Amino acid sequence: MARAGSPITLSIDIGGTGIKAMLLDRRGRSISERQREKTPRPATPRRVVDVIEILAQRLTGFDRVSVGFPGVLIEGVVRTAANLHPAWIGQHPAELLRKSLKKPVRIANDADMQGLGIVEGRGVELLVTMGTGIGSALFLDGRLIPNLELGHHPFRRGQTYEQQLGDKIMKRIGRRRWNRRVSRAVELWLQTFNCRRLYLGGGNARLLYARLPAEVKVTSNLAGLLGGIRLWNEPDPAPRR
Repeated sequence: MARAGSPITLSIDIGGTGIKAMLLDRRGRSISERQREKTPRPATPRRVVDVIEILAQRLTGFDRVSVGFPGVLIEGVVRTAANLHPAWIGQHPAELLRKSLKKPVRIANDADMQGLGIVEGRGVELLVTMGTGIGSALFLDGRLIPNLELGHHPFRRGQTYEQQLGDKIMKRIGRRRWNRRVSRAVELWLQTFNCRRLYLGGGNARLLYARLPAEVKVTSNLAGLLGGIRLWNEPDPAPRR
């Protein structure tokens, strides 16, 4: 007999500084407290999987797993992982976690998964996440346009958005200057994408106090986990090899 709220999803968000996990029912409602462990250093595949196993042992009774990964994935294979260990390149993390957790696994770029949890499905919607690095996800009428990787695009003074807005530089220049830079970046994103809605998320979005245009919305950091349900309504981004 199926349990109430099943299938239960273990939703995992792998970040550059922390790995978060939560259980969700079939409607995307949280049915556990959010759990968090520090991202190991070095963040090799084996060490990251070990941390996920620890989180899974705390959050038992799940039927499937959704994972947000901080890098580009093409047909489930890691192409970039700037804030993890280079050993991730060429790995198939969904397969690693299927073997480890003995459950069906779906995996997507972390910003893509967060976007799935918040977009309204109308017009052009852009999500930019600000944490250890800068992530992004672009949607048209609710459909994901993959692999935008806006954080690595040129921004100012010959540097990328990630180099100018990431966590390391924010701590170096202070919140006031960082907020001014974010305001300038927001102007450019709105001009470039003409989006109906621009969402700002990630762990550092809570530090924003600059006045932002009406079409800009600061989102909860939990969205990266809540998108784990909708990931199962999309075509599998990481099919079995």
